Amino acid sequence: MASIEKRLRDGQVTWRAHYRTPAGAQRNKTFDRKLDAQRFLATVESAKQTGSFVDPVLARLTVGKLATHWLENQTHLKPSTRERYAGIVREHVRPQWEDITLANVAHADVQAWVTSLSATRSPATVRKVHRVLSLILDMAVRDGRLARNVAQGVNLPRPVRQQQRYLSHAQVAALAAECGRPAQVSKHRRLDERTNETYRLVVLFLAYTGVRFGEMAALPVGRLDLVRRRALIAQSVTVVQGQGLVWGTPKTHERRDVPIPRFLVEDLAAHVAGKAPDELVFTGVRGGGPMRAAIFRRGGFDAAARAIGLPGLHPHELRHTAASLAIAAGADVKVVQHMLGHSSATMTMDTYGHLFHNRLDEVADAMDLARSAAQERARQSADAVAQADPAVARVLPDALVVDLAHLRRNSKTAGQRRNSGGAPGRIRTCAPASGGRCSIP
Repeated sequence: MASIEKRLRDGQVTWRAHYRTPAGAQRNKTFDRKLDAQRFLATVESAKQTGSFVDPVLARLTVGKLATHWLENQTHLKPSTRERYAGIVREHVRPQWEDITLANVAHADVQAWVTSLSATRSPATVRKVHRVLSLILDMAVRDGRLARNVAQGVNLPRPVRQQQRYLSHAQVAALAAECGRPAQVSKHRRLDERTNETYRLVVLFLAYTGVRFGEMAALPVGRLDLVRRRALIAQSVTVVQGQGLVWGTPKTHERRDVPIPRFLVEDLAAHVAGKAPDELVFTGVRGGGPMRAAIFRRGGFDAAARAIGLPGLHPHELRHTAASLAIAAGADVKVVQHMLGHSSATMTMDTYGHLFHNRLDEVADAMDLARSAAQERARQSADAVAQADPAVARVLPDALVVDLAHLRRNSKTAGQRRNSGGAPGRIRTCAPASGGRCSIP
């Protein structure tokens, strides 16, 4: 139970508040006034009742130690993602927050840190760095070390959308040809390496299937179905610092089939001829192991990109190219999502939604054609009905032609006779024996 103790030391009176944490640990704090001690205990008891109590002893842990503990528990992440987080902690979080206790991390301090990073780093990098610190502090909140995450609500720099490059069919063909048979070859390169059919196929495969480089490098022959023109993407291989090649599932941890254009089937069939099902479709030029992006770029991709006027082109931009070519060919967002292996259609629209806007005229033209076709079908249907049942009245035989004027005169004369022969206001009826026929004199 909480209590307040009056203490006298060196002629000065102080008030010591005693209380216990929800775990039962004894804690105390000294105040100069009894009123302050009473208010403090009231706050503590209220926090314990609402579940927002934070043990001040737990908040003495430094951010650096908590960051180490947080990284050790990120085993659910892919190795490449975990290594990226570790690099952010090593390069950005530790230099600023290593020896700072959690209790001394203030919202204003985090804001000042983010502002200083924004002066030297891109908005995307700043947002990633801030996210890692926020995740670490989230763990402190869940552990009961902090009442709230002070990194939330920080003003972050607006992300700048980079202008993406989408290659045309002609540019893809030129890039593939230059990778396979470069116009300028170093005289120091071996004769058997001056042409590279594998690199040509890699460019075409990436640009027309949209798979990630690691997924292409990990594709075995057994998952290549050239009859159905499909490739089953079920694994990926990535170079991780300090670990070398790391094999795992695709980024979304889901398998998917990607379509292969017809023009690639013959070249791929010749390329994999004689290979066992467990062998890789694309391998390194010298070692024969999985193809690495860095070596692929140095081995000819970067030079080929410069040669066709696209300096600085990254292999991942071929994935963007595949998306743009598919959309231009009429693929809808769900098809593109499945092809690229995105976790949701929203992600596909966030990345490539602007490409669908370029097809608004195509949609309007298609609706015009559909309306014209519907109108033509309606006209043809009306013509068919008219031919089967003409609207013009048929000519009656002469025996059925009636002189209406003569008929009216006869009807008037017959009416006069009926009125003269019967009682006024009464209708004459025909006798049943007459068979329903009336005889008018």
